[in-house]
Amino acid sequence: MAGLIPQDFIDDLVARADVVEVIGRRVQLKKAGREFKACCPFHEEKTPSFTVSPSKGFYHCFGCGAHGTAVGFLMDFDHMSFVEAIETLANSMGVEVPRDESDRPAQRYDELFDLMSRVERFWQQGLRDNQSAVDYLRGRSIDGTTAKRFGLGFAADGWSTVLDKFGTSQEAIDRLLAAGLIIRKDNGRHYDRFRDRIVFPIRDIRGRCIGFGGRTMGDGEPKYLNSPETVLFHKGRELYGLHEARQALRQIERFVVVEGYMDVVALARHGIDFSVATLGTATTDDHLNRLFRLTENIDFCFDGDRAGKQAAWRALETALPHIREGRQVHFVFLPEGHDPDSYVSEHGSDAFMKALDNGVALSDYIISELAADVDLDTVDGRARLAESARPLIAKIPQGIYRELLIESLANTVGLSAAKLEKTLGRAHGENPQRTAGARLSLGRSASISAGKPSVLRRAITLLLNHPVAGGQLDVEKIAGVSRPGIDLLHDLIETVQKEPNITTAGLLERWRHDDQGRHLGKLAAIEVPEDEDFDPVAELSDCLDQLALAGRRERIDFLIEKQRVNPLDEDEKAELRQLS
Repeated sequence: MAGLIPQDFIDDLVARADVVEVIGRRVQLKKAGREFKACCPFHEEKTPSFTVSPSKGFYHCFGCGAHGTAVGFLMDFDHMSFVEAIETLANSMGVEVPRDESDRPAQRYDELFDLMSRVERFWQQGLRDNQSAVDYLRGRSIDGTTAKRFGLGFAADGWSTVLDKFGTSQEAIDRLLAAGLIIRKDNGRHYDRFRDRIVFPIRDIRGRCIGFGGRTMGDGEPKYLNSPETVLFHKGRELYGLHEARQALRQIERFVVVEGYMDVVALARHGIDFSVATLGTATTDDHLNRLFRLTENIDFCFDGDRAGKQAAWRALETALPHIREGRQVHFVFLPEGHDPDSYVSEHGSDAFMKALDNGVALSDYIISELAADVDLDTVDGRARLAESARPLIAKIPQGIYRELLIESLANTVGLSAAKLEKTLGRAHGENPQRTAGARLSLGRSASISAGKPSVLRRAITLLLNHPVAGGQLDVEKIAGVSRPGIDLLHDLIETVQKEPNITTAGLLERWRHDDQGRHLGKLAAIEVPEDEDFDPVAELSDCLDQLALAGRRERIDFLIEKQRVNPLDEDEKAELRQLS
């Protein structure tokens, strides 16, 4: 169906949804006061720490940190896309999802999806008509069934084959450009991007073709060529083979992340249907979020050469913030000269599976790699190891996994876990990358006054628990305040003032994909003590006053310090007098 889903419909749907009913159909919930509890469906636990709040419209697990609204739960538990979750929730409530038919980008997307589908079929026919391309795939042990499953095709060796076929008007040429299928030359003329290559359709989670990868059959350069970034295709978000894996497997126990299209296709040819490939880029947070929605186990498989080791370390650094209890990340290094394609073709699927099972756990990989660069027989070497591990451990969320890693590292450097923990800065909450993120200023280091909870944190917590109260605040009070997280508070206040009916769940859904907003669920889960004199408007207003006062003090200190080095200009002198 064409058109975008209006934001006000999404807000209303989330506000009206019964989160207890949605989750209760899939997880056995038990009443616990005003809330419901259960053992978390997203990690192994014996004592329930998964809480569902009907009044706030969201869930939160105090064990693994999972949280979200009814929409988020459908996406994570049932592995749906956002649109699928909205449509499922709407259907369960007996309402129809409206579409903004006047929205031109939505119509444009439909036209581009249709174009990609037609070009895909055109290239598939090109493969059937080109014996050399067929022979090449057969020589790589790719049979017709596998080629059909992945929709492989062949782009002929011509500068304008696609252009001539599909660019019959200026509007059609513009669509080819928008889809990344042709390239504009400096003189304004155009030519095909993919020429004389095996082409691999890249599909989104719904199976629609959003881009292509092309591989030469000879020694041409570059060996691999991807579609550019377009309105349909963002290589940092997509994974080749993810759609095919979901189609092949009802339950995905693990994913193996490889580097090339041929690796994915070759592994599937040998019955290994759970491989995916990054698209010419390093593993990203979006990649890991997608994979961890579907499984708890990820294996990174790289060549054993220097480039493979470097790629593995980059993947490790990206994976650290995603690690929590129940999740397993391993690193598999094949013998030098082998990639997954050549290894499985030469040694078979059993040997490849054995290599996966013998992979190095993320925690062991960290310690072994860092230890390789120091002399553990010396005090200096052990100290260097602990110091090198500090920024890595800082990225891991609080929890059992982090505790065990610190304990393992402590054994390696010859300290008690408690002493090492203190050395790493965690014992007193000084870790610069707390679980909730430095930008939200959730740690004690961002407190307005020493020893007290952060006023900014309290303001955001109050606002999430009582969105209506934000409608009466004077947001201009904090206009001149500069500190991490203040922009988020400002935006939250402006949102509740523009949309006075928005709920806690609605705010969380709005900030789902925001770097700071993804931590809001942890604050929304905090119960704000309320006595008979509790007034959320007064409390929030007091928080803004404290933030404004702190901002003025910081500005005064800055001007005084500057005055000691260089004379202030007249405007700065006047500002200092006014502030003082």
